[in-house]
Amino acid sequence: MRAMTDRPSEPAVLAWARLERAHRAALGTVEARLARAGLPDLAWYDVLLELERAGANGLRSFQLQAALLFQQYNLSRLVDRLAAAGHVARAPSAEDGRGLVLTITRSGRALRRRMWPVYAAAIEEAVGRHFSDAEAQTLGDLLARLYSRP
Repeated sequence: MRAMTDRPSEPAVLAWARLERAHRAALGTVEARLARAGLPDLAWYDVLLELERAGANGLRSFQLQAALLFQQYNLSRLVDRLAAAGHVARAPSAEDGRGLVLTITRSGRALRRRMWPVYAAAIEEAVGRHFSDAEAQTLGDLLARLYSRP
């Protein structure tokens, strides 16, 4: 690892540009496949998955926001749409009556299960087919260093 400076090296700039292009291409593949299948966008899947993982206890909005790295205003609007569609339920928090706990509904679980095969095929198209399992593991490990906290 290089020492921290104010200016990135040329390889770091190139890596950044390639990371951005790869992200856009992969996300475009996923979103296009979901749209062709008549399914909502990937953000819906991400929220539903986190709430499904949370189980019956659900999550407070700030916990969901931290897990997904969404801006609060974007998450609020998304949760409003998911709730209006019947995929997410809101209930007062037992810890403090002001907060709300979000849980996934039966229809939310069903939607997430319908989305997964399309999403999985898109992951394979966008990433999996380009790497062996060992290479994908290495790439994942390298990328984790960009957002992991010591």
